[in-house]
Amino acid sequence: MIRILIADDHDILRAGLKAILAEAGDIVVACEASNGVEALAHLRKGGCDAAVLDLNMPGRGGIELIKQVKGEFPRLPILVLSMYKEDIYAVRALKAGASGYLCKDHAESLLIEAIHKIADGGLFINQDVAEDLTRDILQGKNVRPSHNHLSDRGYQIFLMLVRGMGVSEIARHLSLSVKTVSTHKVNIQAKMGLANTAELVRYAVEHGLIEGGDL
Repeated sequence: MIRILIADDHDILRAGLKAILAEAGDIVVACEASNGVEALAHLRKGGCDAAVLDLNMPGRGGIELIKQVKGEFPRLPILVLSMYKEDIYAVRALKAGASGYLCKDHAESLLIEAIHKIADGGLFINQDVAEDLTRDILQGKNVRPSHNHLSDRGYQIFLMLVRGMGVSEIARHLSLSVKTVSTHKVNIQAKMGLANTAELVRYAVEHGLIEGGDL
């Protein structure tokens, strides 16, 4: 039996994931968390063989949470569930220590397979993200685009900005001060050589990080 932790700040999504996993027969949800602090508290109690983490939880989450979990539990396989389809986010998650990366819109069909794979010591990336990574390699994309120079937190805030979230909303979601988020925004624009949010959005569309229909 594979005992897992599910960490996601949406109750409905956690319930949906549990319903999917109930069909597996050999996977049991040992505990649930709605944020990074709760996830770490559950893991420290023991009894989990793997963790399924949302990449975009309030407070401590994302790449920062992956690094902390792997620092305390280096042998625990982590499957990242993400709304982000960009291959660069998958690369960041895997470099931080995740064993798998699964886009949420593929969770219903691939979640059980992904958990089995990482529990057996393997790596899992859903096909469309893997294809993007392969395409980049084959096309010889060795020059790093501007957004690749951002820190993990900077990249997270960048994606939130270009998806229409304001500084105050981002601050609430990440449990940061408005001043901290504003500083991140200034640094993001400086590193990318862009003057304002409109230019960030244009850059994101041009580089396939968001689609015009997402705006």
